[in-house]
Amino acid sequence: MKRLTKFIDKNISGKKVLGLFILTNVVYTFMLTVTIPKTMEFSNGMKLLDMMPTGYDLDYVRELFSLLGENGRLTYLNNQIPVDMIYPLLFGLSYYLLLGYLLKKLNKLNSVYNFLCLLPIIAGIADYLENIGIIVMLKNYPELTEVAVKSTSSFSLIKSISTSIFFIVLIAVLIALGIKVLNRKTI
Repeated sequence: MKRLTKFIDKNISGKKVLGLFILTNVVYTFMLTVTIPKTMEFSNGMKLLDMMPTGYDLDYVRELFSLLGENGRLTYLNNQIPVDMIYPLLFGLSYYLLLGYLLKKLNKLNSVYNFLCLLPIIAGIADYLENIGIIVMLKNYPELTEVAVKSTSSFSLIKSISTSIFFIVLIAVLIALGIKVLNRKTI
């Protein structure tokens, strides 16, 4: 825990946190507006595996990859996945430091709450493992295995659960910080 706190303390200037937050969200916006739609042009409305927070099964992956066709699978592999290999690092680091910054403002960084900063790191690692699984499946298509699909789907679930919990925590911390600021103004 002390290493975690020390790293956050060393790296949480407001400018650094804001810069990383902006960069992270620029990359995310690029994926949402460019690479994902470009790939989905081939999917006949089916969601990409990255966008399935509750997971997927072998039949879904087979149908999606079939609909994507060779051009769609190549677009997924060569356009969407490379950008999504940058995003998890940015997400993990940016939101790790953001939560640390906010916890420090609440004087809670040196408490048990600092472990919550690890949630975006867990989500980022799960995103990388999900991406690796998708790459393997895209490269091996049409030879898809139940094991590859289930393990990749599990990482998708871990990513979505840890991300959801993180954003709930972030909202709670922002509310607590807002209350602290309001209480300070009324004193």
